[in-house]
Amino acid sequence: MRIGLLGTGPWAEIAHGPALAAHPDVEFTGIWGRRPEAAAALAATLGTRAYADVDDLIGDVDAVAIALPPDVQAPLAVRAAEAGRHLLLDKPVATTVTDARLVADAAEAAGVASVVFFTLRFDATSSAWIDEQAARDGWFTARAQWLGSVFTSGDSPFADSPWRREKGALWDVGPHALSVLLPVLGDVTALTAVQGPGDTVHLVLRHDGGASSTAALSLTAPPAAAGMTVELRGTTGVASLPERADGPVPAFGNAIDALLTAVGTGVPHPCDARFAARVTELLASADPV
Repeated sequence: MRIGLLGTGPWAEIAHGPALAAHPDVEFTGIWGRRPEAAAALAATLGTRAYADVDDLIGDVDAVAIALPPDVQAPLAVRAAEAGRHLLLDKPVATTVTDARLVADAAEAAGVASVVFFTLRFDATSSAWIDEQAARDGWFTARAQWLGSVFTSGDSPFADSPWRREKGALWDVGPHALSVLLPVLGDVTALTAVQGPGDTVHLVLRHDGGASSTAALSLTAPPAAAGMTVELRGTTGVASLPERADGPVPAFGNAIDALLTAVGTGVPHPCDARFAARVTELLASADPV
């Protein structure tokens, strides 16, 4: 499959670009970015072509992978879908409910496949654990903590991201928490949010399966306090999310595989644009802005 990459930032360099370049079933057609010099440099590193015009790249591919801020990603995803291109997107797919629904609607109207890269859903160890817990009944409650030090450690490649500084942990790591809790406990029927220090936010959720859960999210945690935890409790006991075995490149490679399978079978992936739109709806309901 011919796939082009839109975006040249840290995540494009760390995950999207290397995975596309290494995938045996992908013809990595080229890269477009808002900064032409960055697109040229990344394309040279990855052995592909830099495009000056985004529509030229969309016209040359079967699918686009997008590693751009969500407010830039959403309209480009709609544009690509309307051109008949399959979508490999990043979370959050958008930061407004309207934009997220437009992406999902455009993909469905065009009959193109979509996969959204919720990282844990494509990490081999994490995804197997999520599937195992989703197959079990009797969950009573869960707690999730995504406590990052992106803005306090001084060494994160994402610290200079304007959209992360504006939207905070709710929108950056909140999608990760929801991507684990929803397939195990069911959709959310009630949600309450309480602001903590910095960009920290605490969510309390009621799920349609009957369980409740909490999520603590932050990008401003002290480095010594940072960490990620998911713990489920129910009739079968306690289950904790294992540490990820692989880095982002293998995980994104699995997302590429998922897109290829969705295209080949016509069966939507569980992490498609419609699921991502639901995640956006929940995050928007928790956002005090």
